Amino acid sequence: MYLSDLWDLRSLTKRLYGQRIQPVCEAYGLTRMEMDILLFLANNPAFDTARDIVERKQFTKSHVSASVAELERRGYLRGEFREGNRKTVHLALCPGAEPAVRAGQAAQREVLTAMFMGFTEEEWMRMGQTISRIVSNIRTAL
Repeated sequence: MYLSDLWDLRSLTKRLYGQRIQPVCEAYGLTRMEMDILLFLANNPAFDTARDIVERKQFTKSHVSASVAELERRGYLRGEFREGNRKTVHLALCPGAEPAVRAGQAAQREVLTAMFMGFTEEEWMRMGQTISRIVSNIRTAL
């Protein structure tokens, strides 16, 4: 693999993802940031705070804050405190978010299907392990 392939992978994946997710955003009247937050929470139940979103997705605090407020206003999210901790707000998806989340996840599956077309299950598993290792290495380096 050439280094240019790695950069192409990033930009082409971003472009393909945008092509698939944008129609879903438009259909539900959501910004891309709002959809990304809903999908992050749906796909990563162990990470449920605005801070988690900022750290994991590398979004700015102000954009996450504004998007979370709008999603709460629309009844897609609710913030709740856990027993014994009145400092950290944990975000939970509301039933009203379910159709948008399902459509967004379908778009994500389309992207993965296109990306890994023709891969065997063994290749798919090996790729997942390799990507996890790369992500871990990068987090350590940061």
